[in-house]
Amino acid sequence: MGMTGVLRPGHAQIRVLDLDEACHFYGKVLGLIETGRDKQGRVYYKAWDERDHNSIIIRQADKAGIDFFSFKVLDKKTLDQFESDLNAYGIPTERIPAGELLETGERVRFQIPSGHLIELFAEKKMVGNGLAAVNPAPWSDDAERGIAPLRFDHGLLYGPNVNKVMDIFVNVLGFMLTEFVTLPDSDVKGALWLSCSIKAHDIAFVEHPEPGKLHHLSFMLESWEKVLRAGDIIGMNEIPVDIGPTRHGITRGTTIYAWDPSGNRFETFCGGTQNYPDWDPVAWNWEGLAKGGLDYPQQKLHETFLTVVS
Repeated sequence: MGMTGVLRPGHAQIRVLDLDEACHFYGKVLGLIETGRDKQGRVYYKAWDERDHNSIIIRQADKAGIDFFSFKVLDKKTLDQFESDLNAYGIPTERIPAGELLETGERVRFQIPSGHLIELFAEKKMVGNGLAAVNPAPWSDDAERGIAPLRFDHGLLYGPNVNKVMDIFVNVLGFMLTEFVTLPDSDVKGALWLSCSIKAHDIAFVEHPEPGKLHHLSFMLESWEKVLRAGDIIGMNEIPVDIGPTRHGITRGTTIYAWDPSGNRFETFCGGTQNYPDWDPVAWNWEGLAKGGLDYPQQKLHETFLTVVS
């Protein structure tokens, strides 16, 4: 079970400007597996080693960005308890009926002070990873199509009031703060990495004046060699790159950031720290961010990385 009752990131729904173009990117270039389409025109994907029916949902819209970010919880009892705890904290919730998303049970949706919609759910159809249940092979044919990440791993969201957001995630949902960056000439936390597991983070937030913004969704690869292969595929398909290949000082992940055809940033990464609940969070100041927190080899800040969101 999860350490907190929250198991892992469950799914994210993002907006794209051209559905056909986006389907080519997510299905062929990134190499996700299409698992369904619904009457609303949404397209559903999973990474090859994920068991749940979907983790990424795309829909066509006039503006890119994110609709909601969701977490899977242990069971229905846990879902009900989290809803009660959120309400007691003063956060209104909405119940989204089972089946509104394909193969997904009832969801509890709420808005956090950064302007983002967060969801919790307990049930989603398990479709497996294409390998045998007994004596499985190490990978399936789907692991060789495009970049082919193992899983949708985390997201970074930009918006205001991130310290209020941290309070909700830590004190209501049971996440732990793993790392943070303080704002220039201040001890105020302006960037937060939060985990419901032993991962470096399951979600992160950065202070930003505009609410509800997406910085990136991140996809995990097995190795640094796979990250470099992702860079080759990105280049072969003329995908615009933001930064990388490089390593973060923060979380120690090795990474490439680029943009999908609609301008939604995505990350392909591997590695990173593993954390335990009795550890103190790692602190970074603004000078440390510039000297390797963001890009350790180049020891620099990248303007686009700090300012471009969807």
